[in-house]
Amino acid sequence: MATACRFLACLLLLVALRTSMVDGLGVNWGTMATHRLPPKTIAQLLQDNGIKKVKIFDADPSSMSALAGTGIEVMIAIPNDMLAKMNDYDAAKQWVKKNVTRYNFNGGVDIKYVAVGNEPFLKSYNDSFTNITFPALKNIQNALNEAGIGDAIKATVPLNADVYDSPASNPVPSAGDFRADIRDLMAQIVEFFSLNGAPFTVNIYPFLSLYGNSDFPIDFAFFDGTSAPVVDNGVAYTNVFDANFDTLVSALRKAGFGDLPIVVGEVGWPTDGDVNANVAMAERFFGGLLKRLAAKSGTPLRPNMEMQVYLFGLVDEDAKSVAPGNFERHWGLFTYDGRPKFAVDFSGQGQNGMPVGAKGVQYLPTRWCALNPAATDLGKLADNVNFACTYADCTALGGGCSCDALDASGKASYAFNAYFQAQSQNGESCYFQGLAMVTTQNISQGSCNFTIQIASSAASTSRRGRLVLLLLAIAAGLLM
Repeated sequence: MATACRFLACLLLLVALRTSMVDGLGVNWGTMATHRLPPKTIAQLLQDNGIKKVKIFDADPSSMSALAGTGIEVMIAIPNDMLAKMNDYDAAKQWVKKNVTRYNFNGGVDIKYVAVGNEPFLKSYNDSFTNITFPALKNIQNALNEAGIGDAIKATVPLNADVYDSPASNPVPSAGDFRADIRDLMAQIVEFFSLNGAPFTVNIYPFLSLYGNSDFPIDFAFFDGTSAPVVDNGVAYTNVFDANFDTLVSALRKAGFGDLPIVVGEVGWPTDGDVNANVAMAERFFGGLLKRLAAKSGTPLRPNMEMQVYLFGLVDEDAKSVAPGNFERHWGLFTYDGRPKFAVDFSGQGQNGMPVGAKGVQYLPTRWCALNPAATDLGKLADNVNFACTYADCTALGGGCSCDALDASGKASYAFNAYFQAQSQNGESCYFQGLAMVTTQNISQGSCNFTIQIASSAASTSRRGRLVLLLLAIAAGLLM
């Protein structure tokens, strides 16, 4: 009996360890994929790994219905292309009614924040959203207030870290200030956040510091020490995350709101698509980050602080734009089909282990598209490979990436199969002017995986999602 009790105690301890999470930790769930995992599968994946906060990039009904009743805290979003519409207050009220209040019932969705836009002040946007973001923010928060839910749900704007900087003449965190071209606007926005009890949301990417500067000291991107710290008024910064965060704190102080709460909306490390994007470096980054978050040590300018942080991201997205870099499609902690890529200690307490993978994933038939060894007209090969990679994800083929070691034939097969799978294995999608053939033999090579896509239907999950939501609303008495 005593042995059985000890076994049960150990089992309960293991369950508790697996489901424990760093306080304030969430993840980003992006859906820019040719074949999405069903939202219910994603919701279960979050629950199985003890993830209690999630940030999404819209308010898609299928995603929302999957999150209903889970108790997971949610940040929903208004995409940039809707900001102009939200400048009309009636439109903002309708958006809040449709996407927030309809889910605000017992057993509904636990919405905590509404993200108004996503990095709208990026320099690369050439001021496309500069004049419409703040009016949209005000309208959404006021609509939340008018609906009687503004005390519980706050509107924020996820901003890229390029909205603040330190001068080249004094590149230290204490010299941080908001970018000169938007300084007055940022002062108005942070004042509005303060008046409404909303946080400043910022996306910080140490990987991009390394990617954008070949002279950047690689150890400074991680959390396990560096031989060349940045010294600022006697304070030694040993990693770029702390330095970046405190540059923002300094900018907020200069604007008169030094104590404004800060949420890190995105932080992560990709696993493919660049020479510095790989599993080993991602595991090192997340291991150091989660340990730091669990310690609640904060940063030099905000010590002993529990940070609110959303990891980026949950699963790989093979349809994301690669304009910023090929790594954009490989930010996931999990692969496109919900398999964990590496050990992650979500507790930050040294309990490293593989996360729980997605359950019940349905795949397309076990077949691949490959270069036909009998093909003779190879003069057409380059054009056909380029066509395949224009409409499918070939980012793993780049220099230093997971499939870089393939020979020319292998790379052609990879491209053909990527297109074949993206087209749901349609028979005509494995022709390529007679250069390709379908095979049931797995043609993966080494660390280069030739995928078989998941079988999913956004349309069917959306319809099912609306039905689930309707039933939940009826159960809560909202439609009686």
